[in-house]
Amino acid sequence: MKTGIERIATERQRQIEGEGWSAEHDDDHTHGELAAAAACYANPLHIRITGTGVCYSESANNIPIGWPINWGCYYWNPSTDPIRNLEKAGALIAAEIDRLLRRQNRKT
Repeated sequence: MKTGIERIATERQRQIEGEGWSAEHDDDHTHGELAAAAACYANPLHIRITGTGVCYSESANNIPIGWPINWGCYYWNPSTDPIRNLEKAGALIAAEIDRLLRRQNRKT
């Protein structure tokens, strides 16, 4: 059985290899979008705390409040499995930490 950190690392690797979310891509999200998305996935009430979003689709009412507005509804893809949602949240947090560390290192 994988530990939580192993599950998060596996999800982060999937995001990079499967979705193409590279360090360069993540560096473009300078307004806290990665952390905001992570918070939405980590919140077990995300299904009940929703806004209307800016999406023009039937899924628009399922976009949680706090979801990055510039990401739209396409990228909001919660699972019915709370562990899977936490894996996604953890991977997004790891991506945000890495982004901030890269920014910090560029400044020094």
